[in-house]
Amino acid sequence: MRAGVRRDDGSVAAEFAVVLPAVLAVVALAVGAVGAASQSVRLADAAAVAARQTARGDAGAVPVTVAALAPGARVASSVDGAVLCLSLTRPVSLGPLSGVVTLSARSCAPTAGG
Repeated sequence: MRAGVRRDDGSVAAEFAVVLPAVLAVVALAVGAVGAASQSVRLADAAAVAARQTARGDAGAVPVTVAALAPGARVASSVDGAVLCLSLTRPVSLGPLSGVVTLSARSCAPTAGG
């Protein structure tokens, strides 16, 4: 080996060791975002179904529906004339995002008399 020339043995391993945590963090964030989006869609579906049930006079079935579609969601309702609106909120339950991010969904339906 000539003097003044350095060997770069192990440089690939060192670069990999530096880049790997960043790649894992990006993958974890992507998986978390997809999981939170999935839970948000389920919450919106639950709000729509529960709003229709309440508007047609079947409010007794709403707790069962919400528990099945969006466990742990809190329900709030409001009536504005012939339109009933239902809001659901619940924290995301997904690894490190659990309890940090809160999802909400609102759906409205015409009441049975409207």
